[in-house]
Amino acid sequence: MMTPHDQIRPQGHPFRARLPRAVALPAEESELKLFAVSFTAFFVCFYTFLI
Repeated sequence: MMTPHDQIRPQGHPFRARLPRAVALPAEESELKLFAVSFTAFFVCFYTFLI
C-alpha cells in the first residue's frame, strides 16, 4: 500500500525542483576544507580549555 508520502516523493518538492543541481567539490578541495575546519576546531577547543 502506498502512503501519501510515497506518491509525492518521485516528483520532489516544487521549491527543490526549482533549485539548481548541487555540484560536488573536487576531492582535494573538500579534503582541504575538512582539514582546515578540523584544525581550527581543535585549537578553538584547546584554547577554551585554557581559559
